[in-house]
Amino acid sequence: MAAPTVSAPRPVSVRLLGLFLAGAAVAVALGVYGEVHDPTREQPYTLFFSNTINLKVWFATVALALAGLQLLLAARLYGKIYIPKKSPPWLGDAHRLTGTLAFLVSLPVAYHCLWALGFQSTDTRVVLHSLFGCFFYGVFTIKILSVRVHGLPDRLLPIVGGVTFAALTGLWVTSSLWFITSRPAGLPLF
Repeated sequence: MAAPTVSAPRPVSVRLLGLFLAGAAVAVALGVYGEVHDPTREQPYTLFFSNTINLKVWFATVALALAGLQLLLAARLYGKIYIPKKSPPWLGDAHRLTGTLAFLVSLPVAYHCLWALGFQSTDTRVVLHSLFGCFFYGVFTIKILSVRVHGLPDRLLPIVGGVTFAALTGLWVTSSLWFITSRPAGLPLF
């Protein structure tokens, strides 16, 4: 009986290429779908908000706040900040939970943007928002996969996490912040 063969681990460059191709595939797929799909213009849900746009503004704001908290927790996990002085044992779990919640809160916003509005390029802000949306979910894919793939450079996860946060910030600035600061007088924010 022949001895089982053990395959050598893939080189780091192949693993990195796989991660980036997966992220690029997600970003491109979302952009292409948003472009070729006929937007419905529906406002499918409002919960307790006066309309869907207000729900999206606040959900995106909550997602950004949770992502900011996750960034602070990651900084503590990596020893970049020392508050609290002694790292509590639940810190890693809190980091993962805030990231999961931020992602979940972003989904109704992304669904509405993609399904009801599609990829738009009516002006610079809107095209930037569409690009940030595709880029965010692409880089988020890379971030999640980089947690699962072993043998990657130590610096990769913090860099990809920072880029993910920057993409979410760009999304928020080109949508929620814009809406909050430019909505007509009398238009409710809730």
